[in-house]
Amino acid sequence: MRMRFDPPTDPAAYQFVHRLRVRFADTDAMGVVHHAAYLLYLEEGRVELLRAVGAPYDVLRQHGVDLPVLEAALRYLQPLRFDEVVEVGARATQIRRTTFQVDYLLRSGGVTRATAVTVHGVIDDTGRPVRMPATLRATLEAAAGSPAATS
Repeated sequence: MRMRFDPPTDPAAYQFVHRLRVRFADTDAMGVVHHAAYLLYLEEGRVELLRAVGAPYDVLRQHGVDLPVLEAALRYLQPLRFDEVVEVGARATQIRRTTFQVDYLLRSGGVTRATAVTVHGVIDDTGRPVRMPATLRATLEAAAGSPAATS
């Protein structure tokens, strides 16, 4: 699967929003969130999205399914700073037999700070690519069209 980097910047396009607070440990000497910390924010948003749609990551792993990141891209628009509350909008897209994409919108104070995309493969507990379980596919597809949720 090739990544499509066109995540919407309209908050209404995201069926799920997770709120987190920027930790001091995530910032550099200028008080700005280090670019690598954004990947952790994406992961937290993605894990909470899966939980909210009924596919908790720990349960998937108990059933021998893992979802490694195959590709990641971020567009930094405005810096995040210590103690700001960040709204991480996440939505599953491009759902295929063995891969799917998650689009992200990171906002704080009503301002878009970054957009991002991650692409995930589906593997078994031996690390081999497998077809996405039908229940996970149905859950992601249903969530893609569901009303907004927040954690």
